[in-house]
Amino acid sequence: MSERLVIVGMGMVAARFVDELTTRALGRYSIAVIGAEPRRAYNRVLLSSLLAGEVEEKDIELKPETWWRKHGVTTIFGRKVARIDRDGKCVVLDDGSQVDYDRLVLATGSDPIRLPLPGADLPGVLTFRDLADIERIRSAMKAGARAVVIGGGLLGLEAAYGLAKAGVQTSVVHLMDRLMERQLDAEAGAMLGEAMNARGIGVHLNAQTKAITGEGKVEAVELGDGTILPADLVIMSVGIRPQAELARAAGLTVHRGIVVDDALTTSDPNIHALGECAEHRGIPYGLVEPAYDQARVLAARLSGASAAYEGSTLATNLKVYGIAVFSAGDFSGGAHTQSIMLRDPGAKSYRKLVLLREGSMTRLVGCVLYGDTQDGLWYFDLIKRGAPVDAFRDVLAFGRLLSDQQAA
Repeated sequence: MSERLVIVGMGMVAARFVDELTTRALGRYSIAVIGAEPRRAYNRVLLSSLLAGEVEEKDIELKPETWWRKHGVTTIFGRKVARIDRDGKCVVLDDGSQVDYDRLVLATGSDPIRLPLPGADLPGVLTFRDLADIERIRSAMKAGARAVVIGGGLLGLEAAYGLAKAGVQTSVVHLMDRLMERQLDAEAGAMLGEAMNARGIGVHLNAQTKAITGEGKVEAVELGDGTILPADLVIMSVGIRPQAELARAAGLTVHRGIVVDDALTTSDPNIHALGECAEHRGIPYGLVEPAYDQARVLAARLSGASAAYEGSTLATNLKVYGIAVFSAGDFSGGAHTQSIMLRDPGAKSYRKLVLLREGSMTRLVGCVLYGDTQDGLWYFDLIKRGAPVDAFRDVLAFGRLLSDQQAA
């Protein structure tokens, strides 16, 4: 008889996990996936493209209904799980119905953080996280509309991109000294800011948002230095928080996220957690690739194989308004590292590679690429493998082609 496996959350990581598990152990589990959104899993990475009108909603669905049915998966969407009954080994839905499990996987994702600013509850103050947000943003967009995005990180820039491409006059307000400070060093961040300004997106750095103002609706954003930015629409994109309340209420160990071990198991041996809701070795990852790494490991374990999740090396690879940026690993460097930088002002490209010397071996531990990112995944592979680069260190900054020739 098949074990009953229930997955709470129908996002990207849940879809990948089901794909991985049914590939390895089709028929071993009777799988049910429960999602709060009124639709099947979709690609959140493409939300900015959807807002920009570059793709349609049907293009971002990850798996069609026929795929779920073919793999024997029961999908319940548009329903929330109200609580977990660990003693009875079931989840209770918001209508009081129950779904029994032998194993439970929590893939509840994260919630957008909303700053407690004066005026934050005015109509027109929105977040940028899911399809419902996109629908709300679209309904607020009019000809000549002005938008302010609070937050110049990865999600904030994606929101700004979608708005600007859709014809909305857009400004970005960021508390830090450069855009995407978690993914870019100072030089690459400055280049990105200049490029955004050149494309008509106003960038305000070192800027604290003091208040959102308006009579009955959003009319402006006031900054700490007194600057007033007129706005018909404000998007808060200042970070995410693991959605862990369900686990906390069930008595599972929760710090910032739902605490899991290297087997992706929570403090209850029958319950696992994946993706943005999970915290592994003190880190709640907020990116897709670590979540996919976790999905592969848990699927392998539940299919009977030996596997352990030991953390992920982070990488960011995106294109904003035609500007390609890539970063991976420890690109900040430190006392025992050496940085190699290559600049081409004419091509508006920049590379920074961070090397670490250990004994007789030199390894690449981090990189930032701006403009020309075609070697990004090759650098990322070197970082993940901890491969020695001594044989081609002198030409490493020029990319894979010259490095392979010198190493040959």
